[in-house]
Amino acid sequence: MLFTQISHSRGRSSAIAAVLTAALALPACSSSSDSGGNSNAAGQASAAPGAAVTLSISPATDATNISPATPIVVKAAGGTLTDVTVTNTGKNKTISGNFSADKTTWTTSEPLGYGNAYAVSAKGVDGAGKTVEQQGKITTLSPAKQANPNLIPAPATVGQTGVGVGQPIVFQFSYPVKNKAAVEKQLSVVSNPPQQGGWYWIDDKNVHYRPKEYWQAGTTLTVSAKIYGVDFGNGVYGAEDRTETYRVHDSWIAKADGNTEQMQIFHNGQMVKSMAISLGKDSTPTHLGPHVISFKAQKYTMDSCTYGVCQGQPGWYRSDEYWSERISNDGEFVHENPNSVGAQGNTNVSHGCINLNEANAEWFFNNLGLGDVVEVTNSGGPQLPLWDLYGDWSLSWDQWQKGSALN
Repeated sequence: MLFTQISHSRGRSSAIAAVLTAALALPACSSSSDSGGNSNAAGQASAAPGAAVTLSISPATDATNISPATPIVVKAAGGTLTDVTVTNTGKNKTISGNFSADKTTWTTSEPLGYGNAYAVSAKGVDGAGKTVEQQGKITTLSPAKQANPNLIPAPATVGQTGVGVGQPIVFQFSYPVKNKAAVEKQLSVVSNPPQQGGWYWIDDKNVHYRPKEYWQAGTTLTVSAKIYGVDFGNGVYGAEDRTETYRVHDSWIAKADGNTEQMQIFHNGQMVKSMAISLGKDSTPTHLGPHVISFKAQKYTMDSCTYGVCQGQPGWYRSDEYWSERISNDGEFVHENPNSVGAQGNTNVSHGCINLNEANAEWFFNNLGLGDVVEVTNSGGPQLPLWDLYGDWSLSWDQWQKGSALN
């Protein structure tokens, strides 16, 4: 009986010893850099025993629907980073990035793409040489639609001639903007020399920028829309960033007075010419206020049907006019009209345009262009509407500021 009990005790001790031996043979949860390491699931870290350094990835591991404009950032605490690789898994393309000077932070230096998955692999080391590895995966959102930031005037149209002192800067988006404040925060106009200015939302697609006063002659304008990855609302996101530069040429301002039937032309503040004019007749008066030239053509076919008065209706007309410059979108131009020469200087007979004789019209055409200003007074007409292409200057500065989504 005693022998049997002793045998049983020895058997249990042997079993316990075997378990302890097996446990000691199991590999550790972390491994040193020279142990070969183990493959880890996304977001998991592998570190040497007692390593002081820890790594973090932002956005969070396994994050989805991330804006592609959000940078991927890897940070090391208690040590430094030795290597970071971010790969577009669908295209097998490595994304570039930069270390901070102390190598505790790594940040992507190029935007991500819509609807892509990115694998992140990072390595770090502490002061004792012990290493840690971390991996993660991040997926960017797939927008229903992408809105482009179209610029008016088109930089290619303006070219080297520049724009006039009255030219508003317009972003016209290809889809309506619901989140106007979020988009407006990403828009900027930097003027040199500096001038105070602001944005005004004409409607859901068009936002205009103008200074408090006319631009100073010789100003350089750097215009930017950093809207890539920005949520416009209703499933629409910004398609691309855009930056353009405009130059403001000499100041040209024409002042057309319906009382005197004269238009005085000012170049950089000095009057250089006065010419006889005929404004709109009583039934079709020329709008009051500052107008901005938006288009010019040596020969242009004018058709009243473009603003709703078509053939067969009272007041319809269609004719070729010369030395024409558009000053509003409802059919107002400065142009030659040989049929009204007798009225020019004494009577308003036009459909709303500013009529000139041939010599004056050609001179005006050769000296004034896009963005230059035509101020109309005493015409008997209503104020040029804000929405009539460039009715921007019809508002006071206080009124203009209320059109910003950030106010």
